[in-house]
Amino acid sequence: MSKNLVIVESPAKAKTIQKYLGKDFEVKSSFGHIRDLPKKGMGIDLATFSPDYEVSADKKKLVTELKAAVKKAEMVWLASDEDREGEAIAWHLADELKLKPENRKRIVFHEITKNAILKAIENPRDIDQNLVNAQQARRVLDRIVGFEMSPVLWKKVKPGLSAGRVQSVAVRLIVEREKEIREFVPKASFKLDGIFLNKTEQEISAKLKKDFEKEEDAEQFLEKAKTTEFKVLNVETRPGTRTASAPFTTSTLQQEASSRLGYNVTNTMRLAQRLYEEGYITYMRTDSVNLSQEAIEGAKKQITSEYGADYSSPRNYTTKSASAQEAHEAIRPTDFAVKSIGDAQLNRLYQLIYKRTLASQMANAKIEKTVIEIGNASLPQHFEAQGEVIIFDGFLKAYGIVKAEDDDEENNEKLLPKVSVGEILSYKKITASEKFTRPSARYTEAGLVKKLEELGIGRPSTYAPTIQTIQNREYVDKREIDPHTREVVKMSLIKDKIKKEVLEEKFGGDKNKFIPTDIGEVVNDFLTDNFKEILDYGFTARVEESFDEIANGDQKWKEMMTNFYSKFHPRIEDVEENADRANGDRLLGVDPKTGKNVHARIGRFGAMIQIGETEDEEKPIFASLMTGQNIATISLAEALELFKLPFELNEFEGQGVSVGVGRFGPYVKWGETFISIPKGEDPLSVSQARAEEIINGKKKADAPIATYKGDPVTKGTGRFGPFIKYKDLFINVPKKYNFENLSQSDINELIDAKLEKEANRYIQQWEKEKISIENGRWGPFVKFGKAMFKIPKKKDDTKYEAEELKDVSLDEVKKWITDQDKNAFAEKKKPAAKKPAAKKTTAVKKPAAKKK
Repeated sequence: MSKNLVIVESPAKAKTIQKYLGKDFEVKSSFGHIRDLPKKGMGIDLATFSPDYEVSADKKKLVTELKAAVKKAEMVWLASDEDREGEAIAWHLADELKLKPENRKRIVFHEITKNAILKAIENPRDIDQNLVNAQQARRVLDRIVGFEMSPVLWKKVKPGLSAGRVQSVAVRLIVEREKEIREFVPKASFKLDGIFLNKTEQEISAKLKKDFEKEEDAEQFLEKAKTTEFKVLNVETRPGTRTASAPFTTSTLQQEASSRLGYNVTNTMRLAQRLYEEGYITYMRTDSVNLSQEAIEGAKKQITSEYGADYSSPRNYTTKSASAQEAHEAIRPTDFAVKSIGDAQLNRLYQLIYKRTLASQMANAKIEKTVIEIGNASLPQHFEAQGEVIIFDGFLKAYGIVKAEDDDEENNEKLLPKVSVGEILSYKKITASEKFTRPSARYTEAGLVKKLEELGIGRPSTYAPTIQTIQNREYVDKREIDPHTREVVKMSLIKDKIKKEVLEEKFGGDKNKFIPTDIGEVVNDFLTDNFKEILDYGFTARVEESFDEIANGDQKWKEMMTNFYSKFHPRIEDVEENADRANGDRLLGVDPKTGKNVHARIGRFGAMIQIGETEDEEKPIFASLMTGQNIATISLAEALELFKLPFELNEFEGQGVSVGVGRFGPYVKWGETFISIPKGEDPLSVSQARAEEIINGKKKADAPIATYKGDPVTKGTGRFGPFIKYKDLFINVPKKYNFENLSQSDINELIDAKLEKEANRYIQQWEKEKISIENGRWGPFVKFGKAMFKIPKKKDDTKYEAEELKDVSLDEVKKWITDQDKNAFAEKKKPAAKKPAAKKTTAVKKPAAKKK
């Protein structure tokens, strides 16, 4: 057995490190954190802010194996990542595995290369408790915010919602941008573009220096231009340079991978993690743009050999962020001699990192910029043409030209022909086009990361999970927005004639950008109204600074928590007691048929329209909003259209047919079967023929694809992806199977595995009482009806093993349930008969005054 045990957090990292260490070392993986706060309950003593960590059920076997390996080793090397999360993993390992200071060493490295690993072994240290405390502070504070704010949302908005410190601020950014877009009033102006010809018939594209606000002013200018002799009034040529960007930080890598490769933030980090663990790049969670001297020398050598000495310009970059203390180097290749790697997807990201790092060490590009002024003294404004020539490409040789996300496509500068001052030009065409101002763009993933970083909210490790979380919670999404159409005027001067035409242009459409959902807007408005400080950008950034101070040893984490909680908790109590319920209610107007108020609001199953008031004698009627509609913008006319649903069609094959809209969108109902109408199709336009087409498509999709032990097997796609159905079992089909061409052996394998899992699901079951003890993902639990309950610890404060639970009596299990829910077995009272409500004389209810 090896004398030295090295523990890292991932198996890929373990495999790479094992290659560099001799037979005296054994490398094992902890598969991330071996313990954490409990999945259920807060798990924090609010008097002392001490966390109650526990080893999750799926890690118990691993911890047992690690303890056995520790007993056989003379020295344990904790080699988790060098950031706060990695330090916390090392601390949890040391504590749970009962490692003594004399038998453990902490090593860190920012790249997984032989030199870096051996150097780390030569320079061990102990666990940095300040970094651990900074991680604990973040974990505990975020858990408290989530656990205390979420129940307030359940009570005041809708059950099942949740809140988070950084996530809620990210949602706020997206909601505020959407409101800004809605309130934006576009202004029209006329922009003039000219194409001029020199004596050799070479074209020069130019723009008028001033826009015209009025159509008649633009037309008047074109009239003057008819008879104007255009001349070159001035030619100015000046040298310029372009400088390479700094090497990648986590944030800039996420932004560039999005714009150049189309990768989302989560995918970028997943691929970067693999590149790091396989030894190709340095640590991928960093705020720093610094490069080591070794890296600078390696880049210089590669640049000189590949491009020549003129292209080399070694330099180091300084980090603007004061908090960039965790990883002391930018993301870069570990070996510049490795120009590409085998895995195609990994290679795309590696190439981006490789070229960006190389470019950062290359000479500036030299350009020559030319500006030509074209006009005549008789004209009030002159045209200007801009172009540039690259004299020396420098870093562009490796990295190319980067176009920013918000660059105007019309501003592409081109190469201009040679002209001289006083030279007469003829116009080929002069166009005056009506253009409208545009609101700020919605956030892309890269744009949101950039904004969060600018505001100092979150850190490199938080961007990807934050963006994933707000989508998972359905507070924001990336649904496609259909464009609107408007008329624009275009006037063209060609051969002394002005042609005027009215064209249609599309505007306001968007795709792959963040848009808040109705529930996201309602939750955001409630939180910003009632928890201003928690959602304040400055406050969130100050909390991050406090974490940095804890990491540097300048602040004690429990003191910071005490100070935070002393203000936060009273606010929670006040809001819970005094705040009004929030459902985003918006009064749209009055239904002309009934004279009743029409509201758009959040209901139990999401956004809906309500005609009538809840306190009216006659109950209100409801309709769900369709995809693409939202509470804030739906009109009265659009809302009333929804009440035409559901509508009946003729029977088909002896069963009734109707069209409606429900929780999961528009549908065709055939008998008792609900069939979703394809995305983007208006349910009100579904005819008898189209309904039958949709039904036949469903019949074809539901036709048995195979049999299992004589019973049919069908397949389909649901909310959680592709599945096969056998009897009453729905079985998810993993990606490793070809869902379109499932073989009989695939189907047998999937059903066998599901039946085996179902057989092992119950430890004990009392069907009559609807009570069972079941094996779950996080360990055994009690199920009563649809409710789930924890299994308490035994008298000796240890947890029950599965074998012991087989002998527990039904009475004991009932006691566990009633300890957690006193009314679990109480008889449900029959609802009292409703008293008839007094008739109201007024039909229209005044809308509530808007909160400022």
